[in-house]
Amino acid sequence: MTPSSSSRKASTKARGKVAPQKAADQSRGIAELDSLFAMAGLTRHRRGKPAGITHRLRMERAMPHELQRPAPKPRVAVNGVHWLDVPAWRRMGWLWHGFSTRKGGLSRAYCPEDAPGELNLGFTAADDRETVLRNRRLFAEAITGSADTPLVPLRQVHSNVVVVATAADFGLNPPRKGDGIITGEPGLLLAVQTADCIPVLVADRKQRVVAAFHAGWRGTVKRIVETGIGRMRLEFGSHPEDLVAAIGPGIGPCCYSVGEEVLSAFESQFAYARELFHEVYDSDPIRTKYPMLFLTQRAPGHSPIGPSLHLDLIEANRRQLLDTGLKPRAISVTGGCTNCQRELFFSHRGSRGHAGRMMGVIGIRPH
Repeated sequence: MTPSSSSRKASTKARGKVAPQKAADQSRGIAELDSLFAMAGLTRHRRGKPAGITHRLRMERAMPHELQRPAPKPRVAVNGVHWLDVPAWRRMGWLWHGFSTRKGGLSRAYCPEDAPGELNLGFTAADDRETVLRNRRLFAEAITGSADTPLVPLRQVHSNVVVVATAADFGLNPPRKGDGIITGEPGLLLAVQTADCIPVLVADRKQRVVAAFHAGWRGTVKRIVETGIGRMRLEFGSHPEDLVAAIGPGIGPCCYSVGEEVLSAFESQFAYARELFHEVYDSDPIRTKYPMLFLTQRAPGHSPIGPSLHLDLIEANRRQLLDTGLKPRAISVTGGCTNCQRELFFSHRGSRGHAGRMMGVIGIRPH
């Protein structure tokens, strides 16, 4: 055997001993990398699998029309106010409740000159305060039969603050700060204002206690509904089996596109967070018919064309109601998307901030 061949064999033998150790080190390194990816909600690309697989692609995909929930036909009061109620609650004679629309009021701030007046119930910069007060009296009359019924709103701040209301709260200026309001006192009409956010009404059939919650995405992440029902149990002894709830009209998953920061906020709070989001594809008929007109020369992943992330706030709040112990049959969803149906509802997003306010109201009828 020549010196050179002997050296080659020794070198090969040495490499054979090093190879298993190197493979083990690489395996540990890959495991650590996978762990970091998992913490970030990502999946490392592996040979044989498509590149770029992330948590986003494991969400349900849909077209906007597949996620729409049409609104029912509004009721029309004698005074001309158009409003929505919960059919399942009509047999509870002790209960007042309803969700306003934009139709049937006196405001001119958000409608064309030749259109009928609208029912703006919020003290917005564009509208006259006295007109809004008259609208509120019209709405109270539509719900309770009397324009003089005390209406108790909140100064809403996208929080999980819940207040217990009494007659002393009527007429406070400014009203109390919070996003949930509860009472066991008859004769008051509790109110939350919305223009895309979700109004949630809750009634205790046994204790005759009522509550209203304003649930935007921030309030939903902060568990405003769960917090509020907890307060009902603490203050009034309410039990989940005695509660019924109604989720009113708000911006639907068909239209509510959000950023990754909203997804991250929900994932930090709810194990089921990803079930609340959809990847929604553009349904613009022009894009569908002429897709070549919208092609770009940007690199993949940098083009504005493609799916957007949409949040189902209605389902998010329904899940919170279920988590507090309500049965599915005790929860009513009114339907209606404020952005899709702007002829019926005010939409902050749909009108780029130039919008009135609607109300969800609930109260206990005096004996």
